[in-house]
Amino acid sequence: MIAPLDLTAVLNRYRHELFGSVVPFWLQHAVDHQHGGLHSCIGDDGVVQSTDKYMWSQLRGLWTFSALYNRMQGSAARHEGWLGQAGTDPQAWLDVAHGIYRFVSQHGQDEQGRWVFARHGDGSPHTGYTSIYTDGFALLGLTEYARATGNQDALASALATFKRVRALLAAPGSYPSDPYPLPEGVQAHGVAMIFSLAFFELALLSGQADVMNAALEEADKVMGLFRRPRQRYVLEFLDASGEPMDSPRGRAIVPGHAIESMWFMLHIYQHVGNEQRMAEAIECIRWHTELGWDAEHGGLLLARDAAGGEAWWPFADSKLWWPQTEAMYALLLAHELSGEAWCLDWFRRVDEYAFAHYPVPQHGEWTQRLDRYGRKFTETVALPVKDPFHLPRALLLSVEVLERLTGEQGAAEL
Repeated sequence: MIAPLDLTAVLNRYRHELFGSVVPFWLQHAVDHQHGGLHSCIGDDGVVQSTDKYMWSQLRGLWTFSALYNRMQGSAARHEGWLGQAGTDPQAWLDVAHGIYRFVSQHGQDEQGRWVFARHGDGSPHTGYTSIYTDGFALLGLTEYARATGNQDALASALATFKRVRALLAAPGSYPSDPYPLPEGVQAHGVAMIFSLAFFELALLSGQADVMNAALEEADKVMGLFRRPRQRYVLEFLDASGEPMDSPRGRAIVPGHAIESMWFMLHIYQHVGNEQRMAEAIECIRWHTELGWDAEHGGLLLARDAAGGEAWWPFADSKLWWPQTEAMYALLLAHELSGEAWCLDWFRRVDEYAFAHYPVPQHGEWTQRLDRYGRKFTETVALPVKDPFHLPRALLLSVEVLERLTGEQGAAEL
């Protein structure tokens, strides 16, 4: 008989991983004290492999260090004996966020106000505006930084980005989407999901009704178009009219992406009190955990084909770190909101696989790319970066849920 899951033990283990391993890795190895921002072309051992700075990573790092300051001070203080050490020092987190903000505010946008894809380490030009996803991470990072500091310039920049992006979203085909360019007449689940959350967070901070309405529009696209309840999956791509495409790309399912998307939906629809959408999102988390799980070798596969054939997605049979981390948090949140036992059953399996395969204890972070059999590979997937986002975000959000589930005081609201 399997023993009940000890959530207090999980909470302590996640605190230790976040404050004792992951955050110290980034503080020790990644902060660029000369030019500002973070080094994110970095190895598992912390060695900087390139000083190029992908704006995607800078902005995600801005979110993470701002969110640590906003959400984790109480948790760090309750981790007995750790307060004041680097991994649990709120001022250190805020100092990193300040450095990233200075870099992105000086070098992050082109003359038209668009967020560029990459800069060289000193901020000089590298690659210009090639991805609307960078706009999404700009919104998330700037909003969280403004929440941490009250910086009105950061909030104004986020609102200006919102205005520009809304115009782009109203004209499909008007925006680039590296590292996965969209063919003409194709729309992506990833665009709708990122802006549902980015607009939502900005709406909470700014109090602007038009921003909240925009967030709900994007969320409704996710739930009403890309989610296919009869087939029990979320498609990554649809045609311009919102219909599925009978092609390898059109049949692509990325279980970890769908799971991540659904916890976005839970945050949004819990706030507005839409219990039906919340139930649908929780059900969708279960579909994709079951669909993505490798019954033979364990872990969540990167991609599946809706018809059961070979998936179109690059590295489809790999076991990347981020689907596991997204599932860890999503399953805990689904359990908190639904009370369903299956959530913790699946959480235990994902958690055990993740902690058995990805941590690099001698250095503190996690390795990112494993093949189906759990062997590390080095080919670039999407971007040649390692950045402080999926793992620390999942840990800090999971700590919040676990604090609520175990009855600890002081946990932040969603």
